[in-house]
Amino acid sequence: MGGYHPTVRILVLGAGFGGLELVSRLSAEFGDGVDVVLIDQSDGFVFGFSKLDVMFGRALPSAVWHPYRDLAKPGVRFVQSTARSIDPASKRVVTDVGTFDADIMVVALGADLHPSDTPGLIEGGHEFYTVEGAFALRDVVARFEGGRVIVAVTSTPFKCPPAPSETALMMDDYLTGRGLRGRSQISLVMPLGMPIPPSPAASDALLRAFAERGIDWHPEQLVRELNPVRKVAMLSDGSHMPYDLFLGVPVHRAPSVVEESGLTVDGWIPVDPLTLETQFPDVYAVGDVTSVGTPKAGVFAEGQAAVVADRIIALVRGTTRSAQYGGRGMCYLEFGRDQVARVDVTFASGENPTGGFDGPSLALAADKVEFGTSRIQRWFDRVR
Repeated sequence: MGGYHPTVRILVLGAGFGGLELVSRLSAEFGDGVDVVLIDQSDGFVFGFSKLDVMFGRALPSAVWHPYRDLAKPGVRFVQSTARSIDPASKRVVTDVGTFDADIMVVALGADLHPSDTPGLIEGGHEFYTVEGAFALRDVVARFEGGRVIVAVTSTPFKCPPAPSETALMMDDYLTGRGLRGRSQISLVMPLGMPIPPSPAASDALLRAFAERGIDWHPEQLVRELNPVRKVAMLSDGSHMPYDLFLGVPVHRAPSVVEESGLTVDGWIPVDPLTLETQFPDVYAVGDVTSVGTPKAGVFAEGQAAVVADRIIALVRGTTRSAQYGGRGMCYLEFGRDQVARVDVTFASGENPTGGFDGPSLALAADKVEFGTSRIQRWFDRVR
């Protein structure tokens, strides 16, 4: 497809890492020369790592909430609404506030979370992966007087694989600071054989930290069910673990509107791993909603969005679309005690993933702050 009129219509579904990065790049390139509509059901953005900061009392909810009303980018219009149907063949989306048609469509709707899919989780535990769940846990954690804490994953795939490890280490820090660690036990239940399989160095550092701080590590396990009355978690191998405070990573699924659109195969959107194109012409998908082969994490969505932006720019300009996705991503990893590490991993198509590791250190904690500040400045044109 080529020879677009300068006012090409671009529809971006989802205003997370992928959607925000994409519209920022398109606005910077074209200004008012294109018509970009960004649709999200939420009214603001929160970094995944900020949820843990709120949960453990390190930040106020108001400080980490970035309202979409602050988006003021030339050529970009934000619409807060829920997509009810997506027709990828005609590139038409029906929402609660009307129907939108596009020349190019990018699906960046992420993964929906379903705590109710794990029996007993809502009644007997807490999930910390939604904004609402993490913010609500701020008061729960503050009232906790010590005891048996389980941090556990309930299904695969799940977003941000390092987050459960971070949560266990931050819980250790938090309970130590309150003088409650001596009367508490922390257990981490994960389906992976190592905390971060692509990076053996990062995994080794985490396992050493768990051992030093008395955090019990339970690999290759999932929590399938909670008994809220007995306060017992049932694991995938049939064993039971008692708890006083359960922090769960809930079941992830593609949004139902995506599943109903015909875009998905085996629950997620397959894309060309180099171009992020779907099977439908001029329809792309980035981030957690895809099965591209990288972890479900914001930095990967951001990198994919950069490639899609470059390809859309070339398409509109009538130049060669050469940008390709290399599968590289970087994430920061909280180690507690004010120290942060950094993991660099590459998931190249058809190759085994590789990863590097730096830290943990105070310097990388400062780098993490700068990472967030730079994104807010780029996406919302203001200082965080």
